[in-house]
Amino acid sequence: MVGSSDRSALRALLDTAVAPLGNLTHTVLSRAFERLGMPAIPEDAGSKSVRVEQSLQQVPDTELPPLAERVLQQQDFPFPVRPPLRHQLEDLLWEEGAPPVIPKKARRELSRALYLPELTQHPDRFLRLLDRLWVIEGPDLSFDEFSALLLNRTRPVTLKDLIEKHVFRNRDEEDWSTERLFESLGAFEAGDARFARFLEGLVSADVLLDEHLQEKTASTINDHLRAQGIELRRTGSDGGYPLFTLVSTRLHSNRKPKNIIFASLGKLDIRFRSSVDNDIEIVGGRPGATLVYDREVPVEGLRWRDLHRWWQDTHKFSSESDAGEDLYQRLLRSLPGNSPGQRNLFTAYRTAHPFCADDLALLPEVWLHWDPKTVKERGPEALLRSRMDFLLLLPYGQRVVLEVDGVQHYTRDNGRTPDTAKYADMVAADRDLKLRGYEVFRFGHDELKQPEDVKKLLLQFIPDMLSRFKARP
Repeated sequence: MVGSSDRSALRALLDTAVAPLGNLTHTVLSRAFERLGMPAIPEDAGSKSVRVEQSLQQVPDTELPPLAERVLQQQDFPFPVRPPLRHQLEDLLWEEGAPPVIPKKARRELSRALYLPELTQHPDRFLRLLDRLWVIEGPDLSFDEFSALLLNRTRPVTLKDLIEKHVFRNRDEEDWSTERLFESLGAFEAGDARFARFLEGLVSADVLLDEHLQEKTASTINDHLRAQGIELRRTGSDGGYPLFTLVSTRLHSNRKPKNIIFASLGKLDIRFRSSVDNDIEIVGGRPGATLVYDREVPVEGLRWRDLHRWWQDTHKFSSESDAGEDLYQRLLRSLPGNSPGQRNLFTAYRTAHPFCADDLALLPEVWLHWDPKTVKERGPEALLRSRMDFLLLLPYGQRVVLEVDGVQHYTRDNGRTPDTAKYADMVAADRDLKLRGYEVFRFGHDELKQPEDVKKLLLQFIPDMLSRFKARP
């Protein structure tokens, strides 16, 4: 998320962005507050500008990023946000995703390797990409500057004019190189997130209408990015064309999951069927007491339909819907009886957004690691972090952990005494998970006591979380 150190910068940009609201009538301003999700300020509170200022002041820091997103979505009402302010807001929001670092040298070298006439076969499409990510129409002019230009029947030459001349009209002469274009756009100095979106756009079906050329261009770019631990990876399709996403190759989250072990009903015991292939089997206990999903996780993430089909195939159900209901009941039985909050979260997730086969599957009681030795042999803290309460496998190999924290996570003596050592162990485990490519979100057990409250919480949290990871169904 946008760090606290960035909140003041984001608030200052929003102050500039919403200032034009002060030019609306009081009535229209009230509607604008409602549309943007800003606090309502009564008409008798002062001038329209004062109302705008007071409303923004009442927006808490945590709500500034969602407000910025809503402001950026505005087209004509109540006002359009124009470059470069739009780009400054975007940069702050995009950087919250911790984009992979793309050094200037790598940017310049890959620009020299790209052949501009191939990228610009469809001028209108190419210009739409540039207009979305860069300032190519020129600076905004004051009324006096614009009036003077009208009187002289002139206008400033914009970057778009130069591109149309040197890239398109002089195409046969190869007037501009890709490096010259990148330099003019400011691509070498841009933030990592913006440059990543630019590369994704260059190889998208929005720009290139040739699958072979998409693959060739992505390969050329990757020749210069892989040494930096990043690559354009095919992660899906867009109307039949490949869809590429820039990912880090150094993160654990970009390794393909194998043998997802979850929903155990008792003590777990494992042995290798083939240590060379990392094939395992569960031994001991009742058959089916532990579930192992051993199929490939699709690039779009693990969804309920994938689990339903797996369960249908392995348990010989005649219909996917019957398999899905049976699997759901089986997963419910794996939830610990001493944590009603976990059960409430799991059942609310099924209906919160609303449940369907295309939604991302919420896996309960997922084994992170397994130790054949006992707690007595390893020590009392050895297995405390062996399982995750819930795991979501999102598109592009992203992994999200949901944890439900009861008093046992930070107290001893049945909740009577605070235990700072337990708390320290918990946050240390969180750090370890994040370094291994998992994103952890914690819920206090008191948040999850009432089923209806949990549903409301998830109706807000799940869409926000999926948006954060660009993982909407």
